[in-house]
Amino acid sequence: MGQHVSRTDFEWVYTEEPHASRRKVILEKYPQIKRLFGYDPNFKWVVTLMVLTQFAMLFVMKDRSWPTIFLVGYCFGGVINHSLMLAVHEISHNLAFGHGRPFYNKMFGFFANLPIGIPISISFRKYHLEHHKYQGDELKDTDIPTYLEAKLFCTTFGKFLWVVLQPFFYAFRPLVTYPKKPTMLEFINTVIQIIFDAIVVYFFGGRVLGYLIFGSVMAMGLHPVAGHFISEHYMFKKGYETYSYYGPLNWITFNVGYHNEHHDFPYVPGSRLPEVKKIAPEFYDDLPQHHSWTAVLYDFIMDPDVGPYARMKRKRRGFE
Repeated sequence: MGQHVSRTDFEWVYTEEPHASRRKVILEKYPQIKRLFGYDPNFKWVVTLMVLTQFAMLFVMKDRSWPTIFLVGYCFGGVINHSLMLAVHEISHNLAFGHGRPFYNKMFGFFANLPIGIPISISFRKYHLEHHKYQGDELKDTDIPTYLEAKLFCTTFGKFLWVVLQPFFYAFRPLVTYPKKPTMLEFINTVIQIIFDAIVVYFFGGRVLGYLIFGSVMAMGLHPVAGHFISEHYMFKKGYETYSYYGPLNWITFNVGYHNEHHDFPYVPGSRLPEVKKIAPEFYDDLPQHHSWTAVLYDFIMDPDVGPYARMKRKRRGFE
């Protein structure tokens, strides 16, 4: 089973989440960062190309064997679908068409969602924006593992299983810890996705739908691009709760590795986050950072000081 993790509880802190105050200080010194706010007009074309690539792959993968489905899904299709999930992340901040056109953003989210195979666009936004506002909150930040997860997956082998099963925890944890009533847009997202999936099965077969869905799931687990799930907020150095990664995988993930920059300025599109760091380097260069998402996965599994408990957590704000 391997070593048992050294932590027996989360890292409880009694300060506000750090990024609102950082944002204020940084903007006081560098008000020109506000010029980076808005949307990237090239973003929609990049996402459209990714979606069309997966549409083309439906023809390529038709009648392929299951081993080929899984191999190509892991190495290629899952990478594109993970990138599309991060496009959905950008869209959740209205960074496809801007804050003045929320309807266009939502419709484009439905489109970007299609190759992923599972309806996530609207539900992700519903929880993700609260992750920003209430980072570390014991109820509202559903990015934090539950006590059950932390207690069950507390050995080297347990953490390995947790990483493999991470897509399921990521999807179902909010429904258990912080359930919200489904909205009409979520129903629409689901209906559109079911219709698309049914079309794929009818014209291309169930294995091709498997290429899309299994690729999405595999690329959220034990996969290099999924390293960002752990690298972003797991406490690899005591006292620090957000970490950036500046390596090459940012090229295919809309710069989600620039995570301190993103939390400081969520209205800046991913393509411009490197500019934030360039303008205000003294606010980022000395922070702990990751250099490899693969190394993050390895360290998370093998280091007994890191595990599901390695998160900074805050008591719920307000009254019942």
